[in-house]
Amino acid sequence: MRTDTIDQFASSLAAADVACTRVEAAEFSAALDDVVDAPAVGVPLGIDGVSLDDTAVELPPTPRLLREAETGVTRVHGIVDHGSFVIQADAAGTEPVSLYPRTHVGVVRASDLHADVEETASWLGEEFDAGRDAAVLATGASATADMGELVHGVHGPQSVHAVVVTDR
Repeated sequence: MRTDTIDQFASSLAAADVACTRVEAAEFSAALDDVVDAPAVGVPLGIDGVSLDDTAVELPPTPRLLREAETGVTRVHGIVDHGSFVIQADAAGTEPVSLYPRTHVGVVRASDLHADVEETASWLGEEFDAGRDAAVLATGASATADMGELVHGVHGPQSVHAVVVTDR
């Protein structure tokens, strides 16, 4: 993945008020602990050389952990043009871990960054054909202005942070 693509993703994230940390796999655990507020819950990331084992993140998610967690950590894909996360639902609990805690930390491999919605839709088509047929596209913190003033965290996290693993 080219550095300018990661730079563009970070810029798009910043426009959505989402912080971005770039890290190589060897420094992942320390970098993650720097951005996680305890207690934290997560799901296995499924990224070679990257794990939650040596972090403050507890797994697997349980109803108690989801209720008490300040931070949820999941793997995501990214849409560079919009700074969006693609959160795929799975049996491990990725979707609720991304939604219930106050902060969602999305971990994305640089190779899982998609240039735009069109490229993302093409990739999702392949995922759906393979049986992974549920995904949420999320840009920034959850917000609504249905009742007047903008309110964050109504339908999901109040803050979002991206950790881009640059060598994967």
